[in-house]
Amino acid sequence: MRKKSDFVLRFCLILGDAVALILSFAMAYFVRVHVDPRPYVFESQLLDFTMTIVFLVPIMLVILVALGLYKKSIFLGRSRFPERMRLVLAAVLSVAALIVYDFFVGENLFPVRVMAVTAVGLCFVFLLIERIIVRLFIRQVFKSDYGVKRVVIVGNHKNTEYLADYITSTPECGYRLAGIVANRRYIPRDLKTHQYSSLKDALKRARADVIFQTDEKSTEYVYKQAVLRHLLYYFVPSETALSSHFGELELVGNTPAVLVMATPLTGGYAVIKRTFDILFSLVAIIVTAIPMMIVWLVLKLTDFKHSPIYKDDRLTQYNRKFKCYKFRSMKSKYSGLTAEEAFIKMGKPELIKKYRKNGDYMKNDPRITTVGKFIRKTSLDELPQLFNILKGDISLIGPRALLPGELRDYGDRSLLLTVKSGLTGFAQVSGRRDISFEERRALDIYYVRNWSLALDLSIFFKTIAVVFRREGAK
Repeated sequence: MRKKSDFVLRFCLILGDAVALILSFAMAYFVRVHVDPRPYVFESQLLDFTMTIVFLVPIMLVILVALGLYKKSIFLGRSRFPERMRLVLAAVLSVAALIVYDFFVGENLFPVRVMAVTAVGLCFVFLLIERIIVRLFIRQVFKSDYGVKRVVIVGNHKNTEYLADYITSTPECGYRLAGIVANRRYIPRDLKTHQYSSLKDALKRARADVIFQTDEKSTEYVYKQAVLRHLLYYFVPSETALSSHFGELELVGNTPAVLVMATPLTGGYAVIKRTFDILFSLVAIIVTAIPMMIVWLVLKLTDFKHSPIYKDDRLTQYNRKFKCYKFRSMKSKYSGLTAEEAFIKMGKPELIKKYRKNGDYMKNDPRITTVGKFIRKTSLDELPQLFNILKGDISLIGPRALLPGELRDYGDRSLLLTVKSGLTGFAQVSGRRDISFEERRALDIYYVRNWSLALDLSIFFKTIAVVFRREGAK
């Protein structure tokens, strides 16, 4: 829960904002039609009007994301002024966006000008009230110590003392002090018991989720430790470094800290990606239900003893194991065995080198059934993973899901596991099995470091083309 607390926070905010926006426009309609005594010409009924607004809510939420209203430092910061000013701008831009939409589509959303003005005011008021409610709820949750992130502060700097004091005195900030690696003179007197002699010792014993570094000593080592353990890493810059910072700048109390991200796929973008995954998987499961039933039935008829669905241990975000669902394409006697174990069992150990040298692929692989060859060729064997996407085990797009035993072959394994594994990905649409193991790994790492919505859309459409052309499917 601690690693997902930021995601849950932003999800609650987005859901609350969506409800607030819908209610504000519905109230604007009600006020104009039932309260304002002046005559009007308005053909749309309240339900029809509200459903149109529901359909257009994503446009308004994108505006809120663009204005930074889902940044933790804005939402939980001590000053409410920046958030309120952005909410005013969000209300104006949201109504303006709907007016532009109405102009081109001609749905006559605001036949009376005063209704648009009323909607602006109500949007601001409803968003403000909703965020106060969510903030109170989140702070009570944090005060109960549920979902808070455990912090280790590293560095001999005055900011070490300030951060330690702020975190311990502000339980609603979402952090708990787990350890301090610094000289005793930089540690508050009542927090001396939190001191550790080394970062390695602190991370081993403190069960940390976040590292704050307040000096510039051994930054590469400290950052590497954060990446290896899938921890958030904040660097508190000096005044000279502040003007040229990289990463996302946040205020922790009154101290600016730079969140150095292993991937851009964080915060509101993670919520957007997860929302798309849920919607896509639901639609895809409905559309492919009949093909999946046919494949399941054929596999069951050809092998009564074993389940048509094969479940295999794979790794996803933060090195978490999950059961990956696939239609069984391999002969049951080789299921669950590594390639080495299977080829030795069939008495053909000479195939091991050929299989590995060819990028974990072999034409006419003797382990694959006749039906298995067909469903692999058509990618039908991957369809059960739609349920993995719906459950949140994996995403539609991401690095290839690793087998636990493959970790030793990945020099950047921790970096690859900073995001969810994917049903498809950059490597798959760049050649699937036609490129080497090293090239696939490099492409997956590129995806993690350079993620963007545009890159995901590009991979999505390329995947459709690749599947229909059967490129690389073997």
